[in-house]
Amino acid sequence: MGKNKFVLLDRDGVINVEKSYLYKIKDFEYESGVIEALKKLADSGYRFAVITNQSGIGQGYYSEEDFLKLEKYIEKDLCKKGIKIEKTYFCPHHPEGKGNYRKNCDCRKPGTGNFLKAIEEFNIDIKNSYMIGDRITDLIPAHKLGIKTVLVRTGYGKKNEEKVKESGLDSIIVNNISDFADYIENCIEKTFSK
Repeated sequence: MGKNKFVLLDRDGVINVEKSYLYKIKDFEYESGVIEALKKLADSGYRFAVITNQSGIGQGYYSEEDFLKLEKYIEKDLCKKGIKIEKTYFCPHHPEGKGNYRKNCDCRKPGTGNFLKAIEEFNIDIKNSYMIGDRITDLIPAHKLGIKTVLVRTGYGKKNEEKVKESGLDSIIVNNISDFADYIENCIEKTFSK
């Protein structure tokens, strides 16, 4: 069985508008153009997984159940729109979290733990896959593993742009996920027009 091309996505600030410690369905709002962009990427042969830090759980702002309820809502809503999220990998921990959530772990970005799980579970073709995030910490683990990185200027992206440029990550920097979908579409068109 061949390897699979994936677009790995951070959630807050990439799929949805960044709102501090989002966990309520009523507060959820897609970033502009994200649905059309994900459809274009799917049409280009990409599958999707979400890799997200959810330190609000560890810090006691909301529960794992709250997070999972919102995540289920997002996945069902995207599915109704023709977009399948294969799986959401999340880290509930925080170095200053409460109880069992207080830990330094490898699943919290910039750790690679959840990336390695996704790569193994879905036989991801790392050379032909991308990670899209709005923070340098979203991109560092992907870069370490050989996955191409994309910084969007939505969410915290504008604040992280200089850090990313100075880091040597060689990231693609775009205004939003729609611009990235157009970039991929143009790359494919150029390949087939040769």
